[in-house]
Formats: sequence, structure tokens, C-alpha cells
Amino acid sequence: MHIASLKEVVSAEEWQLRCDLAACYRLVAAYGWSDLVFTHVSARIPGPEHHFLINPYGLMFDEITASSLLKVDQDCNKLSESPFPVNPAGFVIHSAIHQARESAGCVLHTHSRAGVAVSAQKCGVLPISQQSTFVLSSLAYHDYEGVALRDDEKPRLQADLGEANFLMLRNHGLLTVGRTIADAFLSMYTFENTCRIQIDAQAGGELIEVNPAILKGIAEVSRTVTVGQGAGALAWPALLRKLDRMDPSYKT
Repeated sequence: MHIASLKEVVSAEEWQLRCDLAACYRLVAAYGWSDLVFTHVSARIPGPEHHFLINPYGLMFDEITASSLLKVDQDCNKLSESPFPVNPAGFVIHSAIHQARESAGCVLHTHSRAGVAVSAQKCGVLPISQQSTFVLSSLAYHDYEGVALRDDEKPRLQADLGEANFLMLRNHGLLTVGRTIADAFLSMYTFENTCRIQIDAQAGGELIEVNPAILKGIAEVSRTVTVGQGAGALAWPALLRKLDRMDPSYKT
């Protein structure tokens, strides 16, 4: 499959965003969070037009490149030439969040086994791991309303999310919101591991919960352990080096 390079066609800013988003898709696949060609990672293109980049519907996440990403508007109308369609169902969720949160540079959604499993548990995320403390500091829940096809779900989704950066879609999966693609990815890394740890721990003996007092200061702890840069900025360059060693074709 050959897709012509857009490097000389789009702005340098958009090209960098495309490379980062393509890298994010490849990393989602590498860490085992993808669901064949389903789910999305969306990124807002800076500017007043409210345009977004999203995956072409039909490509596996480990096939996605910077040039193959589609440009769409707020209503998921395709704005760039491509032999692939867009999946409007999932974009209902993404467009609702981008619309409500101007700071949402990236929205990442998964249907992973552990994430869906915890989303189906009445207790939701339990404070039983260090990872869970970071999630619980900014976690919201949204009840399942069926496959996300209807625009009338958007106001309820927006209200449930509020200012949280982690959203558990009940009976559905996980979602993270980030100022940057790196932030959204690192948040999902923590969210996914939180759910995997919880499912594993529940298979054993009685659980020990983290002292609630520890949760109250977790935002300051996060700033300290990431030396004020944030987890995304700190880990993203290393993740890109990892990806370059595996397969640098995402940058084409």
C-alpha cells in the first residue's frame, strides 16, 4: 500500500503533529491496546478552523503513517484525499470532548480487555496500586448508552467528563484527554496498567487499599516525580527512540 507523502504539502507544525499521532497509533498497537481497526486517537490541529487528525478506517494501528492520517472537521467530514473512509461512530465521543475542552489537544480511546473488564465492575477503579492513585486524582465515569452514534449523547458525555483527564466509559472502555499527544498516551499507559493490576489483584487474596490521605496530595507528587515536566514530556522522546528502533516508517 503506497500513500504519497504529505511532508511538503502541509505546514511544518501539522507535519510534526502527524508524526506524533502516527507514533501514538504505533505505540498503542505495540502495547497491545488496539482493537483491530476500531477505536480512535484524535489530535486537534492548531488554528481557528477546528480541524482534527484521525485514523483512516480500515488500517491496522501498526500500519498508520503520518501521511495516511485523515484531516476531518468537527462533524467528521473528510477534508483530505484518501482511499479510506472515516468511522463516524467513534468520532461522536472525540468531537464532544474536543468541543467542550479547548485544551484537549489529544483524545485517546481504547477497548482493551482489562479496561473493559474494570469498566463493567460496579466498584470502578479501586485505590489498590500506586498507578491507581494517579488515575483517581482526575477520574470520571460515563454510563453506557450503546454504540456512540447519536449527537444527543454529547452533552451528557461532556458533563460527566467535566475537567477530568481520565474517563471510564462504563461497559465500553477507557479514554484519556491530554494537552498533547504525549500526555494522552502516558495517561493511557497509567490507566491501562491500573486496570491490569486490579484484575490481577482481584484474582488473589484480600485487597489492601491505599490510605485516602495519600490521594489528596497526588497532584504535587506527580509534579515532583516528573521534575515539573509532566510524564508525557519526560517519557515521549524515549518512546520515539524505542519506536524508531522497531520501525521508523510511521514518519512517512
